[in-house]
Parts: sequence; structure tokens; C-alpha cells
Amino acid sequence: MLNKDSILIAAVALIVGLLGGYLIFSISRAGKSGQEAPAISTGSGSPADYSRRIAEAEKIVAQDPKNLNAWISLGNDFFDTDQTQKSINAYGKALEIDPNNPNVLTDQGVMYRKVGWYDKALANFEKAQRIDPNHLQSLYNMGIVYAMDLKQPDKATEAWGRYLKIDSNSPTAIQIKGLMEKMGSGAQPAFK
Repeated sequence: MLNKDSILIAAVALIVGLLGGYLIFSISRAGKSGQEAPAISTGSGSPADYSRRIAEAEKIVAQDPKNLNAWISLGNDFFDTDQTQKSINAYGKALEIDPNNPNVLTDQGVMYRKVGWYDKALANFEKAQRIDPNHLQSLYNMGIVYAMDLKQPDKATEAWGRYLKIDSNSPTAIQIKGLMEKMGSGAQPAFK
């Protein structure tokens, strides 16, 4: 006869097994169908969580190199853990699968900026804009590169003006207005 502890352990093992099977099935299915499903489970963002998710995603792409969501997850986790070149490479693999993803283009562009490849960053932001003219994050980052890195306030103002035509009231829009005011006064905007 089974005691309560044995039954509880068996129930927990069954639930964990079902969830694990569901996760693996949904990851492999999402990569093959191109549907938007999370490639890797998310965590709190601790170093251990990132390491675990990176290891999981690396296993997935080793078995299924066309798994878009796993490549994006790798790019995002490398982005968040300051592994710039690995992030650029993972996003590059994702863009080989889906070259018209404005979010991935923008995230890769941010990483290009971080290593000082401003022309590549701008090319990514511009491509994201051609794909989706209302893609706000690419416009925001385009303005950042022009204002901070290339010292071209007119081009920054143009990019941010396009942003403000789409969104004029969000916290980001208010931040952009403040940055544009500082540029207009000759003060260098402060960025994080």
C-alpha cells in the first residue's frame, strides 16, 4: 500500500513530466510552424535563470537550427546578460529564418550600436521601418544613434518627429520631447 508521501511525489512527478513534455512539444512545434510561442520558459532574470535558459535554447538550436523562437530567446538572453557579440550572432540566425522581423532587427541594431557599428545599427532600424513604418522602437533607437553617436541632431529630430506623429503621449514620447528640447538648447542629451 502507498503512503501519502509516495502519492504526493508521484503526482508532482506526473505534473512536472506533463509540463515538461508540453514545453518541449510547443517549442519544437513553434520553431517548425513559425508561430509566436515562447521558445524557452522565462524566469526571474537571475544569472542562474539566464544560464539555464541559454543552455536550453542552445540544445534546441543544436537539434533544430531552424527554430526561430529559440534563436530569438538566445539573442534576448545574450542581450540581457551583456554578451553583445553572441546576441548579434543569435539575432543574425533568427533573421536568416525571418528576415522581416522588425523587433529582431531593432534588437540586433541596439547591439550593433553597443559595439560601435552605427551604420549597421541604422541599417537595421531603417529596414525595420520599411517593414513596419509604425515600429516605434526602431524610430526611438534611430534618434539615439543620430543624437548621441553621430552628433546629427537634425536627423535625430526627424526620426523622433516621426515617432511623435505616431505616439505623442506615452512616457517614451515625453522623454523624446525632453531630449529634443535639450538638443534645441545646445545641451547634450543624457542617455542611460
